[in-house]
Amino acid sequence: MNACRAPNNQSPYTVNITPNNVTQPKSAKLLGEEPSPLMVLTHAVRKYSLTLVLVTLPVFVGVTFYTLGQTKIYRASMTIRIDPKPPTPLGNAVQTVVDMGSAKYWNNQEYYETEFEILRSMNVALETVSRLGLHRDLSFLANQPSDAVLDGTAVTPEVAAEKLRKRLTVDPVKETRLTEVSLLDADPIRAQRVLTELVNVYIDQHLNYVQDSTTDAVDWLNDQAGKLKVELESTETSVNNYKTKNNILSVSVDDQTSMLREEMLQLNEALTRVRTHHQHLTSRLALLKGFNPENPANLPTDELLKSGPLQQHRDLYIQANSELQALLGSGRGNNHPSVLAAQASLGVLKKAIHDEVANIVAALRHDVTASRQEKQGLAGLFNTAKQRALDLNTLSIDYNRLERDRDNTEKLYSLVLDRAKKSDLTRMMRVNNIRVSERAGVPKLPVFPRVPLNLAFGLFAGIVLGIAVAFGREMLDRTIKTPEQLETDFGLPTLGLLPEIDAKNQPDSPQRKRRRHKDPAEKLSPELIVHSDPTSGVAEAARAIRTNIMLSAPDKQFKTILVTSAGPREGKTTVACCVAVAMAQAGQRVCLLDCDMRRPRLHKVFGKLNDRGLTSLMLDRSVFDDLPKTTPVDNLDVIPAGPIPPNPAELIHSENFSEVLQMLGEKYDRLIIDSPPIAPVTDPTILSTKVDGTILVVRAFQTTRDLVRRARNTLASVQGPLIGAVLNAVDLHGKGYAYYKSHHYYYYKQEGYGPEESQDDAA
Repeated sequence: MNACRAPNNQSPYTVNITPNNVTQPKSAKLLGEEPSPLMVLTHAVRKYSLTLVLVTLPVFVGVTFYTLGQTKIYRASMTIRIDPKPPTPLGNAVQTVVDMGSAKYWNNQEYYETEFEILRSMNVALETVSRLGLHRDLSFLANQPSDAVLDGTAVTPEVAAEKLRKRLTVDPVKETRLTEVSLLDADPIRAQRVLTELVNVYIDQHLNYVQDSTTDAVDWLNDQAGKLKVELESTETSVNNYKTKNNILSVSVDDQTSMLREEMLQLNEALTRVRTHHQHLTSRLALLKGFNPENPANLPTDELLKSGPLQQHRDLYIQANSELQALLGSGRGNNHPSVLAAQASLGVLKKAIHDEVANIVAALRHDVTASRQEKQGLAGLFNTAKQRALDLNTLSIDYNRLERDRDNTEKLYSLVLDRAKKSDLTRMMRVNNIRVSERAGVPKLPVFPRVPLNLAFGLFAGIVLGIAVAFGREMLDRTIKTPEQLETDFGLPTLGLLPEIDAKNQPDSPQRKRRRHKDPAEKLSPELIVHSDPTSGVAEAARAIRTNIMLSAPDKQFKTILVTSAGPREGKTTVACCVAVAMAQAGQRVCLLDCDMRRPRLHKVFGKLNDRGLTSLMLDRSVFDDLPKTTPVDNLDVIPAGPIPPNPAELIHSENFSEVLQMLGEKYDRLIIDSPPIAPVTDPTILSTKVDGTILVVRAFQTTRDLVRRARNTLASVQGPLIGAVLNAVDLHGKGYAYYKSHHYYYYKQEGYGPEESQDDAA
């Protein structure tokens, strides 16, 4: 026999439970890693593979038929070159009237975009339609799926031009001055012909626009030059008339202003000099007017220096006065002849000084009068020059205005005349900065539809849509599928997995074959497969659950255990039987008690009558020995529910029921209680408060999250001790659970255990 064990000699269904911890936190990781989104997606694809195929195939077939049914479209292309700066045969001095570009980058970008829009414009399309008569060509008007269905009549040129614009593509070639122009059409020859004509129309219109603009500019410039010439002659005549009228010499006004300024400066200097001299004379005259004739010696020094005779008479007077004073000082009297002679000489000198002073005063008065007249004359001349300057300033304003008008008109006339001649030369050159770089050829292969790409896209879209549908179905499935969901979402420790029991598909082990050979009439229920086939996967799973229950509280064993479920038909009776049989096989005295007083099933599982049972025992303890307790399983007794009472909840809530549990707990090592589901009735809620621990049975792919949450909250609200949960009816061989085989939840096949060998046989 091929012996191969699970890792670390652990049962393939064993789930690690932390000792002394009945309920674990929600974040506990008890059964391995959290499945990644990729693994969940892979599981959904495997589970709903048929859905994936049914979605992918129609999408792929639809895209295939759509692609093959499309009209073949050809693309004709040609390349044109657009130079932002046109050629200049006459040099840079002769510029075009129309701006064809610029040396600046952003200006060039704007210019290119403008030309692209013109190339795609309605005017170019209309001219092309008109030249080729495309509005009367029905094959051109309706050769693409996007074109409207026509009634067989021609359309207006505007409609045809709009269709032509939709099929036209203008793509600039990066980092070059080239532009690729493309046209789509069902006829490759027509595509080449229409595209060539459209580009020719664009080039012709561009050249005509430049020529027309240049011609208009030349005509306007010539007209303006004639007007400016007449205006220039008029301004020149006005300037000459003004100069003649106001006696303005040919010398410029600025020169005349400078001459007047110089004249006024000289007059001002002369006037200042005369005023100074006049003031000087006036001062001398004032000093001489204050002369005292009785004291001729007291004359101004300045006057003495200027008049020699006056200085001589003064010196003689001073000498004669000194002699007189000497005579008088010598004791001579006033009548002394010497004194009289001296006095007579002194009188003569005094009169001479007085006469000289009178002459000087008369001369000064004459000079003062002359200087005053000179000053007045110079002031008059200065004022006259000043008025002339003011008048000249007033004249210069009007004169400068006339001169400025004449100069401006002359400059503008010269500029317009020069520009008109250059523009005329440009018009004769017929410069065009757009030319064809590569002619359009007849396309050989269609560009639409792209059959390989469309088919690949159809297949890809179908697969993606199928995966999305499968993943959506998986996400919409609210049932519990894995132990992780119980642990991470509800904080329920998982005691183990119980495979789905199908009596028709259960393989016969050697023990079952020997038992049927020994007693062919023996036929046990599927719930007793742990007893009938102890080497099966179900039996191995039951023993793993038994081990986890024992390990969950090694110091204080759960003697009274309630087995319940969130909803009906989740396999709580099957789990209770399997756990009870597994514990009995471990040598413990086990009693399986049926507390489902609404729909009891344990008596059917063990082939017993339900005429007496738990309800009978609650009424009379003495009937315990007469109850149908024995079963084919060693160390396992069963007590049916008995006659169904009208009030099961009140009966379970009574003290009488508690006494029965206490009595049974004293007689057996383990008491396994089967109960109704939590959702429809309150019986299991009451029972959970009277037992040592509760096991919640969850049926894989059937029990919803809402039911589990409601059951979990109900038990938590009454503080019922919860050992953990058992995931029941797991189809380990089906595709629905194949994903979890690779996720450390099912080791049965991987570790070499066949359906006819257990760990003990492998050992």
